[in-house]
Parts: sequence; C-alpha cells; structure tokens
Amino acid sequence: MRLEGTLPHLAAPAADPTLASFYQLTWWLVLLKVVVVFVFLLLTTMFMIWAERRVIGRMQNRPGPNRAGPFGLLQPIADALKLPLKEDIIPTTADKLIFVVAPVLSAAPAFVAFSIIPVGPVVSIFHHRTPLQVADLPVAVLLVLAMSSIGVYGIVLAGWASGSPYSLLGTLRSAAQVISYEIAMALAFVAVFLDAGSLSTTGIVTAQIHGWYAWVLAPSFLIYLFTMVGETNRLPFDLPEGEGELVAGYHTEYSSMKFAMFYLAEYVNMITVSALATTLFLGGWRAPWPLSLWSGANTGWWPVLWFLIKLFIFLFCYIWLRGTLPRVRYDQLMAIGWKFLIPVSIVWILLVASVRAWRLDSHSTAPYVVFGLVIVLILALITMWDSAAQQRAARFAAAEEADLAEAGTTEPATGFPVPPLDLPHYHGVAVSDDNETSSKEVTGA
Repeated sequence: MRLEGTLPHLAAPAADPTLASFYQLTWWLVLLKVVVVFVFLLLTTMFMIWAERRVIGRMQNRPGPNRAGPFGLLQPIADALKLPLKEDIIPTTADKLIFVVAPVLSAAPAFVAFSIIPVGPVVSIFHHRTPLQVADLPVAVLLVLAMSSIGVYGIVLAGWASGSPYSLLGTLRSAAQVISYEIAMALAFVAVFLDAGSLSTTGIVTAQIHGWYAWVLAPSFLIYLFTMVGETNRLPFDLPEGEGELVAGYHTEYSSMKFAMFYLAEYVNMITVSALATTLFLGGWRAPWPLSLWSGANTGWWPVLWFLIKLFIFLFCYIWLRGTLPRVRYDQLMAIGWKFLIPVSIVWILLVASVRAWRLDSHSTAPYVVFGLVIVLILALITMWDSAAQQRAARFAAAEEADLAEAGTTEPATGFPVPPLDLPHYHGVAVSDDNETSSKEVTGA
C-alpha cells in the first residue's frame, strides 16, 4: 500500500500508519492514548526541571538538588506540592476574568499540539491494532503552528490583564518575538513539505525511509533549531522574562498555581517542539543507522525507545544552551529573525522548489530557468550584503575618526563604551537638602 501524498518511490511498510489508520478507532483506545500523552508530558516536565538543575549545577561546579530523595529526585514533587499551598494573589487593578483565563490559555494549546506527534508504528494494544499517535490530519504540522499562535495569546492577555508596566513590557516583547520566529519556523517547514509531498506527520516520517531530512534539508534543520529556541522563550532568547529589567516578565504578578501553569506551558512547549524536530528532521520513531540494519528495529515497541532518545537529546541541548550562553539584546534577537533567518529561508525554499520541479519534470526548460534565477538571486543577495557591510564599516570608521579629532587625540578609547559613573552616590557622597555634600558609606545595597 502506498501512502497518499508521499513520494511515488516510497512504499509504506505494513507496520507504518497512514491517515486511514485513524478513521475507525475505538473511543476507549483514543481516550487511553490521550491520558498516556498527558501523563507523559507531566512526568517529562518534572524530570526536565530536575535534570536542568542537576546538569547546570554540574556545569557551574556546584551541587544541584540532592536532599529531597535520592539524587534530589523528589525535588520536583516537593515543588509541585508547594505551589498550590502558596497564597493566590490577584492585583486590585487586574482584569480578574482575563487574569485567571490567561494561564489556562497558555498551557492548554501546548498539550493539544503534541497529539499529532507519531511516537511509534502500528502496534497491538489489548488485541486492537492502532498507531502510537493520538490523531493525524492532512495538515497536521499546521496544527502545531496554530496552537503556538493561540498559546501566545495567553502570554499577551496575562501581561495586559496584570495592570503592571513590567508585565506589559514582557508581553510586547513576547508578541514581537513569537511573530518573528514563527514566520521563520513555518518557512523551515515548507522545504520539508515540498520534499515529502505531505503535511501529515505520518507521511513525513514515511518519506524519511531512505534518509533523514536533517541531512537532506540541512539549512531548514538549522533554521528550525534557532526558531524552536525563540518560540519557547528560552535562553539565549528569553527576552519576555528578562529578570534583570522586567522582574519576571509577563507573569510578574502571578503566584501559586497560575504562576506554575506558565512554567508548565514553557516546558511542555519545549517537549512538543523537540518532538516535532524529531519527527520532521530525524526520521521520527525510525531507528538510526546502524540499528536500522536490524529487521526488527522499526517494528513493535522498539521505535518508542528510538523516539525518546532523540527527544531527550534535544531537551538536553536546551539545558546546555541555558548553562552556556548569555541573553542576547532585543535588537540582536529581532535582527536574527528578520534579517537572517527569514531571508535565508525564502532563498532556500526557492532552491528546493527548483530542484523538486526539475526532478518531477526533466523535459521542460522551466525548472532550469527558475534554478538559474534562484542562483542569480542568491549571488545578488550575497553581493548586496557584503556591500552594505563595507559601507557600514566605512561609516563607523569615519565617525570614530571624527570623534577622535573632536577629542583632540589620536588614540581610540579602550574598554566597552558605558555611561560615565560620575553621580555623587557612586563616590560615597550624598546630597543633603541644603545642597551641601556629606560623606556617605556605600554598601552596594
């Protein structure tokens, strides 16, 4: 049987699910899979909280949680029990209805998006043949983008309903960031759709029988790695909750379980985008080489193990980034999204579409013309980019020379340009009411 919508030369093995596998499912089997996915996401979130503390503690040469249970394994449970017992505070200036609904609106879409992730092939559960996936659609991958867009409404409404300027600033940052990186993420998906010939997650996994898209479509994979970090607001792109200038960002005014739901949404989103990266670019539940040489590697329950290994590799990279990189500036964040990721994605899609058209119709001259135009466009963009960089460097050099001439020196200033720290209290001097200065001890508090 061939999977409708995939490449003609890729035949789907009998164990591979198709869209037809989801047409007649027993209701209790669907309910069972929903419960399993829900529990899996909750347990993985708890494990990630523990692993993040332990791994970053090891990276920073300090102990992580090691008191609550063996190796501190009960620390996430202690935190989960502590949060509901805290006082649930609602600011007097807040819009109470929206303030309460916003955390739910942020967390619920994160759970829904995981429903289209294929965890394994068709298996037997209580003598019923069913795919290890809650649901699939002809446009399943677009569901993830839709849920991501709805999830940001929870962040936006939380900041707006709080009545706090810090929360509102975090909300504005999040809205701009998610819009920017969601465009690049969608463009990274387009190349996969073009090569697989399907938007169904089962079809995309089947299309990777002869090669993972992480190698075949390497630029799309690298772009997606950037966007998945930006979409989940994680370091180095966690500008919406920059503690240094926004206290805690959009959830500054939240406490108790409402505060916990935002963090639950963040970690579940991390799991979902990592699972989507595994599905779209690392062959999904298919075994890596050389395990794929074993005939039983992609049948039964073994594929669940391969899927989990790939998933936790991505989750470890999230922890690695947090323990290694500093937060970028907001202008750098937006420049990466709009000036680099989106233009590169568009050019790469044109190139993939040209190659795809050439493979399907080798008797027409149109693919060659399009391919030539794409190459010319790439060269023109590179030339314009280089020319603009040289002009910026020339303007910077001229401005620096003018500043040196105005200062009457020929030696450039050393060190990073920071505002002068010449206010009285920096020198231990306090200004009294009668404009007389008096000595004051500086404690740094």
